[in-house]
Amino acid sequence: MTRTVPQEEELKPAPGAGARGGLLDDGSNDLRSLIIRNLRQSGIYVAFVAIVALFAVLTDGTLLSAGNITNLVLQYSYILVLAIGMVIVIIAGHIDLSVGSVVALTGAVSAVLVIQQGWPWWAGALAAIAVGLAVGAWHGFWVAYVGIPAFIVTLAGMLLFRGLTLQVLDNVSLSPFPSQYREVASGFLNGLIGGNGYDAFTLLIGAIAVAGYAFGAWRTRTARIRYEQPVGSMGLFIARIVLVGVVVMAFAWQLAHARGLPIVLIILGVLAIVYGLVTKRTVFGRQVYAIGGNLSAATLSGVKVKAVNFWIFVNMGFLTGIAGVIFSSRSNGAQPGAGEMFELDAIAAAFIGGAAVTGGVGTVVGAMVGGLIMAVMSNGMSLLGVDQSVQSVVKGLVLLLAVAFDVYNKRRAGAAR
Repeated sequence: MTRTVPQEEELKPAPGAGARGGLLDDGSNDLRSLIIRNLRQSGIYVAFVAIVALFAVLTDGTLLSAGNITNLVLQYSYILVLAIGMVIVIIAGHIDLSVGSVVALTGAVSAVLVIQQGWPWWAGALAAIAVGLAVGAWHGFWVAYVGIPAFIVTLAGMLLFRGLTLQVLDNVSLSPFPSQYREVASGFLNGLIGGNGYDAFTLLIGAIAVAGYAFGAWRTRTARIRYEQPVGSMGLFIARIVLVGVVVMAFAWQLAHARGLPIVLIILGVLAIVYGLVTKRTVFGRQVYAIGGNLSAATLSGVKVKAVNFWIFVNMGFLTGIAGVIFSSRSNGAQPGAGEMFELDAIAAAFIGGAAVTGGVGTVVGAMVGGLIMAVMSNGMSLLGVDQSVQSVVKGLVLLLAVAFDVYNKRRAGAAR
């Protein structure tokens, strides 16, 4: 609702507005101060764009080719699924070192049931997810109700479930899966509504995604205005929507000119939307942030800390089961050594994406962007023929700098108080 502002009121900035309320209503006097103030939130996206641009130049555009973008989605999808669960664990002040072993175990269970026992492919996938849930409940029990630190519980789990994987597979690899199972990670939706040299359905999904993002951003903005909270200027808001729209549609255009919309990308999109809403719009999500931010205050506020911690690890197991299905589908089999170092990739994605080492800070989108940064660096260096040892050094340095940046921000905030 609009209201006529008396002439005297026009000279006064609105509550929470800066001196130039019409330009930047969030209290910033200029664009530079706005960027500095939100560096921690926006820095990861700037870094992602810079890294993509760097490797696009170094690889003469191969990085952004339709085929390579499709391969990026297929090759690193399971890490992004793990990153969603890991960031929630880290926000609550915990860690999970077992996810690589659990990915191997869930894939092994699925392979034994589908390949050896002849179960339907979907039953094997559900069994893998059920095993992930059972593992999550196991971890959650020891962490939440017995009180053993998650680091120790999941370190023990890393050894325990790797051993169980070897027993389930009897130390041999199993393959191949039936074609329907392989479609989970390698299938595409193409030609559903036609298209001349491109897949129109992929472009439609991209347009729907942009429209959904714009609608959600508008609702958030109007809600903040309704509660008299500071917001950015309309010009910056529109610019952000346009920028996101251009990036998403360019991505969809490349996919549409390759093999169409990957099925695994639909799975990722659904998970990102659901967990974005869970962490931001639900009581459970707010309780997770409360526990990680200040455990004592959360307890005194009536948060059922034990129950929340238990379900955090159950959720991690659920997502690990999904990642296990995706990885085994992608590799078309189960191997005793599957999932090696996956936990480190997921942890790195969460921290690079803005999660704090002390808990209480982090977002699902940030974790996924952190995972994409790791994916782009790995893919770009592979295209350039960089040795694996050098790639490990670069990833380690990036992780160290991301955590150092978090520590620096905390110290600067403390000094400002």
